Amino acid sequence: MKLLLASCLALLANGVHSTEHAKRYQEHCAVCHGPDRLGITGPALLPESLARLRKPEAIKTIAEGRVATQMLPFADKLNKDEIVALADWIYTPVVPAPSWSESDIRASRVVTNAPGSLPAKLTAVFKGVDMMNLFLVVEVGDHHVTVLDGDKLEPLHRFPSRYALHGGPKFTEDGRYVFFASRDGWITKYDIWNLAVVAEIRAGINTRNVAVSPDGKVVAVANYLPHTLVLLDGELNLLKVHPVRDMTGKESSRVSAVYDATPRKSFVAALKDVPEIWEISYDPKAEDIPAGLIHDFQYKEGSFLPGYLNPRRTKLTEPLDDFFFTQNYAEVMGASRDAGKGQVVNLDVRRKIADLSLPGMPHLGSGITWEWQGKPVMASPNLKEGVISVIDMKDWRVVKTIPTLGPGFFMRSHENTPYAWTDSMMSKGKDTLQVIDKRSLEKVAEVKVSPGRTLAHIEFTRDGKYALASLWERKDDGGALVVLDAATFKEVKRIPMDKPVGKYNLFNKITRSAGTSH
Repeated sequence: MKLLLASCLALLANGVHSTEHAKRYQEHCAVCHGPDRLGITGPALLPESLARLRKPEAIKTIAEGRVATQMLPFADKLNKDEIVALADWIYTPVVPAPSWSESDIRASRVVTNAPGSLPAKLTAVFKGVDMMNLFLVVEVGDHHVTVLDGDKLEPLHRFPSRYALHGGPKFTEDGRYVFFASRDGWITKYDIWNLAVVAEIRAGINTRNVAVSPDGKVVAVANYLPHTLVLLDGELNLLKVHPVRDMTGKESSRVSAVYDATPRKSFVAALKDVPEIWEISYDPKAEDIPAGLIHDFQYKEGSFLPGYLNPRRTKLTEPLDDFFFTQNYAEVMGASRDAGKGQVVNLDVRRKIADLSLPGMPHLGSGITWEWQGKPVMASPNLKEGVISVIDMKDWRVVKTIPTLGPGFFMRSHENTPYAWTDSMMSKGKDTLQVIDKRSLEKVAEVKVSPGRTLAHIEFTRDGKYALASLWERKDDGGALVVLDAATFKEVKRIPMDKPVGKYNLFNKITRSAGTSH
């Protein structure tokens, strides 16, 4: 009887503690990681997604925050025991366990405007507008997107988006359609010409980004949860779900990012947890993929997979968090945020061809390229140190390390300007952009327009005349687009907006400008 009573009291105590932890989670964590722990702007906090994060490191992250992310420190809000208890709680399973199957994906699809129902012509608001000099501005303050005229630098339209868009919008080559991905897995197809949502589908629970073929016929979605890479057609019908596992089938992985490699007619995906790159061709004529023991390649004697929409694997020595395509798309330059170094992988020979000697935590995915002294170079910001690394793309050595005010996230330029711009948004210098002369590789100016407010994410107009920067604040706190003269670095105009985290010029993105990320 005593044993039964003790057991009941223990269960009751555990239930009380569990309720306390759940309340603490809802108070401090749910806004970013979701009320159900499935992730929103932050990742899912589940045993499945935390399997490779040791609990002591999770405790440290809760207490101290995490560099180069939106994860804030909570040591000033929670005591040591509360932090440990919260860490223990996020490692307990959610019941029932979260899942998102093919049938769930199909059932989630919503068609707002059926194919062919919207006219193939511009709506009246675009009369006289250069459609390739449009900007789409993602405002996460109230989850809207603004359509901006890049010539007059005036908003034309504003529409609501899904919660917490992430990974940048992706455009079709004619500029008519754009595809968005939200952190909670929703993919939206939007008709710019008609200013209307076409269709939506939920491809996952926690999504990293979306990639789209130039003709808009194939869409790829990178997921953290579940561990899948999802392929859709241009109307957001499900084509295929690839469970992401290594060559042996034993190790499962999140997908760090997926990007379109237009000249190769393929998508390239980096895997977070296993050392592989996947290349998935959307060319129906793609060569078959050897998938086991092959007796004769010429006569296809052995095991092969169709080359269309199936992964061709490149084995690496360590995983990649993000990567950058060289301008001819023959190589990727990638880095692991944990390893703090980089590697160059040739996609044709399917192996690493060089190491990159880089300090801190390079953010290669935000790199840019230009010609310097007759040879191509690539410059990358750094998420952990106040430096820009300039890399010779012939021999892969670092030709210059340029000091900045602190760790930064974005770097941008344009073919028509001799300058590159970068931020230091993860440092005390968050309110200051730095301008680098691409000819001398020296910092030549600092731009500060609103002391104390984060200033980041440059994007240029189609002609490179103006650089648009984001005051990364809520509208009531001074959030705005700041238009800067790209030659004099002076402020030209300020357009109030609600935390405009990113702006995307159609021409620069569609033409794969060397001055912007792809």
